Amino acid sequence: MSGAAAYRVTPGGLTLWVRVTPNAGVDRIEGIESRDNGEAVLRLRVGAVPDKGRANAAVIALLARALGVPKSAIELTAGTTSRLKTLQIHGDSRSLAAQLDGLGRPPA
Repeated sequence: MSGAAAYRVTPGGLTLWVRVTPNAGVDRIEGIESRDNGEAVLRLRVGAVPDKGRANAAVIALLARALGVPKSAIELTAGTTSRLKTLQIHGDSRSLAAQLDGLGRPPA
């Protein structure tokens, strides 16, 4: 677990970097992972297969549920066919950052 944030606050919300494991059998947020280059990503697992955008849709649905925002507030901006993705989440940046900070912690 790293102290680095997997997001950057932007004027309309925040930018989030994630690493996705598709076809995992379960939808779950695993926490913050520090990459070899020092960058942090939020690690996600989704049960959907990476075919015709199904895994991307599952990522958006999982994050929308976890953050309490509509799916329409989350936009995939990079990494459509990659495990490493960049998402823009529209909303109150302070609230979203606080919620993401809570998601990145390991369970007690």
